Amino acid sequence: MPEIAASTTRAPDALLPSLTPLLHEWLPRQRWFAGKGRRVTGFTLDAATELLPLDGAGPGLLHLLLRVEQPGRPTGEPADCYQLLLGVRTQLPPRLAPALIGRVRQGPLAGRAVYEGLRDPRLAGLLYERLRTPGRTGPLRFHATRPLPGALAPRVLDAEQSNSSLVFGDAYILKIFRRVSSGANPDLELPLALGQAGCARVPAPVAWFESGAATLGVLQPYLRDSRDGWRLALDALAAGREFTAEARALGRATAEVHLALAAALPTQRLERAETEGLAAAMDRRLHAAAQAVPALLPYVPGLRAVFAAAGDAEGAGAVQRIHGDLHLGQTLRGSDGGWAVIDFEGEPAKPLEERCRPQPTVRDVAGMLRSFDYAARTHRPWNAEWAARCRAAYCTGYAEVAGADPRTDPALLRAYETDKAVYEVVYEARHRPDWLPVPLSAIHRLATPP
Repeated sequence: MPEIAASTTRAPDALLPSLTPLLHEWLPRQRWFAGKGRRVTGFTLDAATELLPLDGAGPGLLHLLLRVEQPGRPTGEPADCYQLLLGVRTQLPPRLAPALIGRVRQGPLAGRAVYEGLRDPRLAGLLYERLRTPGRTGPLRFHATRPLPGALAPRVLDAEQSNSSLVFGDAYILKIFRRVSSGANPDLELPLALGQAGCARVPAPVAWFESGAATLGVLQPYLRDSRDGWRLALDALAAGREFTAEARALGRATAEVHLALAAALPTQRLERAETEGLAAAMDRRLHAAAQAVPALLPYVPGLRAVFAAAGDAEGAGAVQRIHGDLHLGQTLRGSDGGWAVIDFEGEPAKPLEERCRPQPTVRDVAGMLRSFDYAARTHRPWNAEWAARCRAAYCTGYAEVAGADPRTDPALLRAYETDKAVYEVVYEARHRPDWLPVPLSAIHRLATPP
């Protein structure tokens, strides 16, 4: 990937060496750092911009685009690039002590405290002000689709995620992409296209900022009276309530988004050879997963048969831009009962090019079907029938809007659901072993011929 931007801060050659000891300790501990478990061997500075000058006692705000060198990357693949917003002060107030990264011992910032700038309301407010006044600061470009109100109090959302989010006055939410790539992020591209198409299911971006070709952050309306679908599903399970009406409405909302994306952006036809290629890629992922998690090995023959059946289909029909990582946690239900779909970034671990590729809509459907299974498995005892009813209701609602039921192409839907479950097995084995029975139960079901 080409360099994202040129450095604009003063003394850039001295800046990075002075920060390196602090970043070596702090960066791998961040929840959004994608290289956990691999040693950090060095840093390269793509860009450094003073959003607030670092003169005097501060505070100053330093924006960095930083490449992190780690062993084990494929030959020719560039190092991951991360976006950092660092506050700089001579004296750090006690209220900001939890945000401290460390004190710099040498270089242009010697003796100053460096901390997570998003935790400082003054610095977070400055970022909002730059979005309110479109223009350029060094390599950073700020855009807005409409005038924004004056200063709004910021707060950081602490939910586990691969990025960072700030809420301004309960009116807007700013997602700051931590791991950035050259190219328009789909979490800007797709909501913009949906907004222009008049799709009310997705909050349309009102501002964003970028550097070179890389999207760095997106500001959207904050749906403060909404609750996420995952929490709503768990509440229904805990109360012994059905969730089929909500699931059916969510299926309708998903179909509305898919239809709007197909109308707003190019689609194409997936022929037999390309369908075979999709199935072959799933089979390769299964092989790698079974090597990593031996519990999969007894199911491999049955799972390979699922992928073979999908590859034998005449073709997957039309492919288009989709959400790419759809599950209950990516949905919000308002006080009026309406559903919204959020977080169109796709799976952040995958390359941007892959996330922007047109795909069958059943991939999104399969992701949501797996999410109902996950919700049901959190309940004791496991309520498998609850999940089955939700899955059926979701597909029914989808068909009511799309005009075609995803269950009418069972081979492809089953293949995508299987591929997702295989991914889940590897993830849970590595990160949450106690959850491994959840995807393994799906693997058992999917490996058994219908």
